[in-house]
Amino acid sequence: MRRVVVTGIGLVTPVGLTAEETWDALTNGRSGIGPITLFDARGFDSRIAGEVKGFDPLRFMERKEARRADRFTHFAAAAAQEALTQAGLDIGSEDGQRTAIIVGTAMGGIMTLAEEFEQLRTKGPGRVSPFLMPMMLPDMASGQLSIRLGARGPNYALVSACASGADAIGEAANMIARGDADVALAGGAEAPITPIAVAGFAAAKALSTRNDDPATASRPFAAGRDGFVIAEGGGLLVLEAEEHAKARGARILAEVAGYAATSDAYHITQPDEQGEGAVRAMRLALERAGLQADDVDYINAHGTSTPLNDRMETLAIKRAFGEHAYHVPISSTKSMTGHLLGAAGAVEAAVCVLVIDRGVIPPTANYVEPDPECDLDYVPNVARPATVDVAMTNSFGFGGHNSCLIFRRYVP
Repeated sequence: MRRVVVTGIGLVTPVGLTAEETWDALTNGRSGIGPITLFDARGFDSRIAGEVKGFDPLRFMERKEARRADRFTHFAAAAAQEALTQAGLDIGSEDGQRTAIIVGTAMGGIMTLAEEFEQLRTKGPGRVSPFLMPMMLPDMASGQLSIRLGARGPNYALVSACASGADAIGEAANMIARGDADVALAGGAEAPITPIAVAGFAAAKALSTRNDDPATASRPFAAGRDGFVIAEGGGLLVLEAEEHAKARGARILAEVAGYAATSDAYHITQPDEQGEGAVRAMRLALERAGLQADDVDYINAHGTSTPLNDRMETLAIKRAFGEHAYHVPISSTKSMTGHLLGAAGAVEAAVCVLVIDRGVIPPTANYVEPDPECDLDYVPNVARPATVDVAMTNSFGFGGHNSCLIFRRYVP
């Protein structure tokens, strides 16, 4: 099995239009959550979101191409361009048959679908766009990138709810490790801030209704948390086989050390109360990385700010890590970005790589009142300088999905 390394990062998030802007905001505790502006949210129980502000898809796509692509594909295109630029990689000069594109998403082109339903309702079937179907399909971000970049290897969308982005990176890494590809562009993209998605999550009592103070609404692991804040954006990593990256003189940011995915087989929306699936995912990822629990220097938690998730994840970390659970720094960057659903795991994987590379752990913002059931070190409110050689990120999703990725400092 070949070693797999990270050579490029691309991010578009509610706190920044690039990886550098996002990192600066996260390490300085700045929130990207505010009132919803993408639609009129009057009358909705939850009227706040993590929106990507100031984004222009025409910086990354031709006008005609952008008009025929959903917003989640726009985010993927932007993240891809940044990641490839940082990696110094021109896919067109590579063997396209050895290059994979795997982009996870939970909802795909739900914004386009919602808009075209309204066209159908108000103006009739003759006014529905002929581009509706290709715009709404979950695989269109990966498909568009494959076409634009000339990547002829495996190309698909991975859908596992809020674990999609992490699973996409894990499966892409496995693909490279076993020799099916030399290069992969992998991660997630999501643009779910639509009336139907917000109403649906609110009906399920999953969203925060702290509308009067959006910046502090997402408060993972804190007492009084009342739900997650829906958000949008994208994150992609350039993954390469070690020998491929070294042969072209690429700067290696980190190594993908381990990956595991499990299922709770318990409930469609609620996590297993004992965190059984999450525990198995963390233990399996450690085993596959050849590491012990006390080798982990940082955990980027799923940390959604929902009462059930944060309590379960805390218990799962205790069960998987034993006494070391009380000594490993843990933070949830969703406290600032909100929850990017299918893109969340990809963005948080990128954060882990940056933590290893930069030596700073972003905080869990809005940690104002401790919850006695969540009693670990959540790096409250202020970033922490630290030498991190091994970082883990957890991602969980409706349907009982559990995904765990481990990155480590690259040592030749």
